[in-house]
Amino acid sequence: MIQNYLYPKQSREVKTSFVGLRGQRLHHYVATVAGMGFLLFGYDQGVMGGLLTLPTFIKQFPKMDTSSYLPPKVKSFNTTVQGTAVGIYEIGCMMGALFTMWGGDKVGRRYIIFYGSIIMTIGAILQCASYSLGQFITGRVISGIGNGFITATVPMLQSECAKPEKRGKLVMLEGALITAGIALSYWIDFGFYWVRTNDADWRFPVAFQIVFCLFLMFTVLTLPESPRWLVKKLRFDEAAGVFAALEDVDIDDPYVVSQMTYVKESIMLEQLAQMGVEGTAARQKILHGEFQMGAELPFLQQMKLMFTFGKKKNFHRTMLAYWNQVMQQITGINLITYYAAFIYETSVGMNATDSRILAACNGTEYFLASWIAFYTIERFGRRKLMIFGAVGQAATMAILTGCVYAASPPEDGGLSNSGAGIAAAVFLFVFNTFFAIGWLGMTWLYPAEISSLEIRAPANGLSTSGNWVFNFMVVMITPVAFDTIKWKTYIIFACINAAMVPVVYFFYPETAGRSLEEIDQIFADSNPRTPWDVVWIANRLPRHTVADDYIEDRVFEDKPVGEHVSGEESEGGDTAGQEGVESTRVVTQSA
Repeated sequence: MIQNYLYPKQSREVKTSFVGLRGQRLHHYVATVAGMGFLLFGYDQGVMGGLLTLPTFIKQFPKMDTSSYLPPKVKSFNTTVQGTAVGIYEIGCMMGALFTMWGGDKVGRRYIIFYGSIIMTIGAILQCASYSLGQFITGRVISGIGNGFITATVPMLQSECAKPEKRGKLVMLEGALITAGIALSYWIDFGFYWVRTNDADWRFPVAFQIVFCLFLMFTVLTLPESPRWLVKKLRFDEAAGVFAALEDVDIDDPYVVSQMTYVKESIMLEQLAQMGVEGTAARQKILHGEFQMGAELPFLQQMKLMFTFGKKKNFHRTMLAYWNQVMQQITGINLITYYAAFIYETSVGMNATDSRILAACNGTEYFLASWIAFYTIERFGRRKLMIFGAVGQAATMAILTGCVYAASPPEDGGLSNSGAGIAAAVFLFVFNTFFAIGWLGMTWLYPAEISSLEIRAPANGLSTSGNWVFNFMVVMITPVAFDTIKWKTYIIFACINAAMVPVVYFFYPETAGRSLEEIDQIFADSNPRTPWDVVWIANRLPRHTVADDYIEDRVFEDKPVGEHVSGEESEGGDTAGQEGVESTRVVTQSA
């Protein structure tokens, strides 16, 4: 009976293992391969910082020379060109992320990552073979498009395959791999700094990213597809096979049945909501077989759905995801990531060798600090880590303001204090530590968790595009700001980080330990006129495991599929007086 319920039209053998792996080993394999996309992302972010002051690089692209001996007008123009050439990569990333709003649901998570790795390979080849600034910029845009594909999709695949209690750790692993890529790029830049005699000192570091692209290209299609995406596409047999493989159970296992049931019910409730049927009425239609799950909404309707409230408050959730990504960028992290060696050399006053060594050490410490979040994300939750990070970042930027001011030469309004320069170097490490704990992996985890399945691909694409737009803004204005307002640049970021603390506290609900469908329930019980009440609801809604509910109600009591089961109702309502949290579970008939 269970078999027929899940796969009424099954006509081929269901795949229940991938490259011979199941269960925990399969989860680790997914995390490793998918995480390679973020190692590639980190490498591409960090590699440019050590190349900008290389004599061979400047000789090849003289319009990116920002040396202090240049006439003021020439230096100002070159500073703008440098910011554009470095930051244009983010515009490509934004374009790629926006494309996934349509393509992410069209071809699936794996194929978007596969196509992204191909595009990044093409872009890397163009960059490392460049003999003109135009070709170099074109290569960076193309690489960016591929990276936009990857970074908008990997967190979705990871979140949709992971268990609730492991989801945070697995996505934090991606954050750690970003920093691993950054650290690796810094050390490769430093190693090739000693070549000096030819332009291999900048061409090889740029070309090295192709290794990661090829690895991703040849392995990503061996991963399981997102089971939730497969259900959305009405490919129930394949989805059940993936759930069975990830849990290392038989395909008839009650756990698999419960997951299929809950995901299908969630999608059907969303589809009924688009027809104006919500709440108990919607559940009754599903219960009595009056509604069967249909195909996904057309792309334009999904876009419209993102900007409407309805039962699942999709607009509210889209905005939370979007601004979560934006806040990561306006912390000022890429001021350090892209320009670490440049800052040590020009702002702190170190020589070229020492600045590159320190930048590489900074990247290594950044990588080590990222593991703190890996081990604390499920223990302390998302909100506490974000608030902790923002407080530390604000304090660090304020201290950096004073240190860089004191270390700056008199002509820049500073005091030329060498001790202050050392302190500034130390606090750049401290800033990276706070960021690694609170915000590095968080903005790749939280938007994928907070969006409903019906709009997850377009919402994640939109939020990721926000990350890249503001990334571009920061990377573009940083050299200009250092050239004009100098040490005062850090004041701006200190204020922004301080403002992020109340935003997270009042508006961002805790998602740790929740299934993606439970998060739907939190927003379903909220009032759109009081967007802060989701925090209150999330703190009070009891945690439960859908699989446990199903096993208890259906298997141990041996109740037939399709029968209505009423669970205990939650006692709490919300502050706006809406109805208490429904815990009624409906087991749907096959679609």
